[in-house]
Amino acid sequence: MPAPRKILAIINPISGTKDKEEIPALIDEVIDSSKYSVECRFTQYAGHAAEMTRQAVADGVDVVLSVGGDGTCNEIARELINTSTTLAIVPVGSGNGLARHLGISMDVRKALDIVNDGVVADLDYCTANGRPFFCTCGVGFDALVSLKFAEGKRRGKLAYVAKALTEYLKYKSETYRIEMPDGTVTEKAFLIACGNASQYGNNAYIAPHASMQDGKIDVTVLMPFTPFDTAGLALLLFTKHIDQDANIKSFTTESLTIKREKPGAMHLDGEPIEMGTRIDIRCFKGGLRALIPAEEPKRSIIEPFASVFWEFIETVRQELNI
Repeated sequence: MPAPRKILAIINPISGTKDKEEIPALIDEVIDSSKYSVECRFTQYAGHAAEMTRQAVADGVDVVLSVGGDGTCNEIARELINTSTTLAIVPVGSGNGLARHLGISMDVRKALDIVNDGVVADLDYCTANGRPFFCTCGVGFDALVSLKFAEGKRRGKLAYVAKALTEYLKYKSETYRIEMPDGTVTEKAFLIACGNASQYGNNAYIAPHASMQDGKIDVTVLMPFTPFDTAGLALLLFTKHIDQDANIKSFTTESLTIKREKPGAMHLDGEPIEMGTRIDIRCFKGGLRALIPAEEPKRSIIEPFASVFWEFIETVRQELNI
């Protein structure tokens, strides 16, 4: 009998709002010990997940299991690019955009079942000025909110929504020049989102047709809109039809350059970073090995709304400690 393959589970204890202390025991219970030997480690500081992943690759670990949100997943996945080590995901963050795009369950036990029974896929990754991202990157309003949220002390969806509402009331759109191999677009935009995957997280599909296996970036340009447009935009965002709104321009490309009026924030997989007036974005085909479900899960049309509603209720309950 061959020796079990090695898994390093990297657990971010501060991602999301739920406690992670019981996850190692659940991993030991669910993961098939005849297939895998597992080591669990908690991150202790920013960048620790990347350090542990680099060492895991050097040690010949077969699978690195990201137990956290999109930020943790990005930190791990960028160290796995063009290696033989496979990424697995247990999504326990706030948005979990990459896991949702791949059809990975938000239930920890079901997500762990994918490690036992899933298949390995070669996924695309992208870079912004050389920095890797796997789900989405963007400039404009969403990047500003990510920055303000990161600077704040409160966590959870309520805090994020409150920050977004506050910033919306004073936000001024900026003019951008988007240069692509097929042409140039100049627009005054509320935000520009570049999707390798389809969504921000929480089933908010900013690039509903994006694929992580086509070698392309799906670009969504949202022009300035009035408060009266908000409800309609939200409906389209959560039903995978945002590209049908009159305030949206969308296109696909293998690469693009965004030029803006001044330096400022952008986000990579939801994590804010300061960048200059020129941002070069590229897609690289098939550079990341990842475990995904063997079968694509079936989703009803109301699932995105139900998911957001119940997560909102749970967040309120935790915020109010009831």
